[in-house]
Formats: sequence, structure tokens, C-alpha cells
Amino acid sequence: MHEHELPEPEATRRASGNAESSRANRGWWDRNADEYQVDHGTFLGDDRFVWGPEGLDEVEAELLGPAEELKGLDVLEIGAGAAQCSRWLAAQGARPVALDLSHRQLQHARRIDDQRSGAPLPLVQADAGALPFADGSFDLACSAYGALPFVADPVLVLREVRRVLRPGGRFVFSVTHPMRWAFPDEPGPEGLSVSASYFDRTPYVEQDEQGHAVYVEHHRTVGDRVRDVVAGGFRLVDLVEPQWPEWNTQEWGGWSPLRGGLIPGTAIFVCARDDRG
Repeated sequence: MHEHELPEPEATRRASGNAESSRANRGWWDRNADEYQVDHGTFLGDDRFVWGPEGLDEVEAELLGPAEELKGLDVLEIGAGAAQCSRWLAAQGARPVALDLSHRQLQHARRIDDQRSGAPLPLVQADAGALPFADGSFDLACSAYGALPFVADPVLVLREVRRVLRPGGRFVFSVTHPMRWAFPDEPGPEGLSVSASYFDRTPYVEQDEQGHAVYVEHHRTVGDRVRDVVAGGFRLVDLVEPQWPEWNTQEWGGWSPLRGGLIPGTAIFVCARDDRG
């Protein structure tokens, strides 16, 4: 091992609270943003709105509503990464703001903007649990695998999103399908056999030699997610489980055509701000 290389972190399951999870994941995404954009930038595109590794596109799904109705709407993208989804929203005439915890991810967003004509996107670095916006600032909010899988208190995030939405606003977010937590995170046949309890909510943590978390991901069952949505002040409108399409032959971590044809890999929660008292 070269002197400048860090030892591989230890993977374990243990408790991890809000502060540790936020600190660990900010550092992880700052360190890994370059590799992530190299590995997945082509699939994501510069201005596509893709909900997950299956490749479900908002053009087809219309989970935020018909594209022609997005014009003039204020939209908050949470966990925006390089802001590909926000760029698509801007092309439809919406007014997106791209928010991410990682400064390096937002630097990639600015890099893409600098390579293109037109006005750069508004970018904000902040924690999803403490959104730096006034009440009722947005018509819509969205998050494609952003924030929710990585936070210890998802209800806090949902309540913050509800706060910044206007009455009748919609929040749509995608996460790893909870079923996947019972299976090894492998794209091949070894990823098809149950290896853990679906009901074990203990977070997945990668930690350094001192026991400090460097990456954290939190598990919620489907029922937990539904209860979180309600506790956050939303009404669940739809729960979408995209099927793996024939055209997509790409593996992405534990997502693959083999697994995607048999078990769901993504869950998309379509939520409306509930103003009934």
C-alpha cells in the first residue's frame, strides 16, 4: 500500500445518529464525487431526470406532473449531485434550485453549467434536515436517491420539505427499495439469496480504524417509509416500483438486469403536502 493511500474502511452494522451520519456522508461524497460522475455521468446525462438505476425517466413517468405544467414553477431538488435533474427541469421552464450536502458534487454541477450555454443553475450547499429557505418557497420538491437513504431522522427532512412547500405542493423522492436490505449488495446470482433480516433497521456503517464513520446508510421498511411520510405531514399519493427495462444492460453497484428482473431495486414515493389540519 502506498503511503498516501488510506486503509479500507470496515463495514459493519451499528447505530449512527444525525450528526455522525451527516458528517460521514458529506466527507464520503466529497471524496468520491469525481469517481461517481466518471462512472455514472454518461448514464445520468447532463440534463436528464432519471429516478434510479433502472433508468425510469421523468419524461415518461411524469411523477411531478406533465412536463408542460412545470413552466414557471419553483422546484427544490434535494441531494442534487451534479444537478442533472434540475437542468432538465430548467429546460421545461421551471425555476429549480439544486441543493446538496457535498461541495464537490456541486462543483461538478457548476463544471457542467460552465460547459453549456445559458444561465447557470442556483446551487446551495446545505443539510436536508435544515433547509435554508423561507416557509412556502417552492411549488414542488424532488430527490432522486438524495438525502433520504443517508439520514438518521427522515421525518425531520420530510417536515423541512413540507415547510418550504406551498399548500398543495408535491414531494417525490426515490430510495433503494427496502426489500434490497435483506439481500447481499451484489449484482450476480449471489445477490439473490436472503442473507439478513428485512426487519433489522440497524444502519450500515463503514468506519475507519478509530471507529469513526466514513459512510452511513439507513434502512427503513416499506411500512416505516409510509409512516414517515405521514408523520412528515404528507399524504402518500403513489408508490412506484420501476421494473427493469429490456434496453438497460448496465450494472450499477448491486443493481443489474438479473436482479432487476426478479426483485425491485427502487421505491419512489409520490407525496402531497397535507393541509387538512
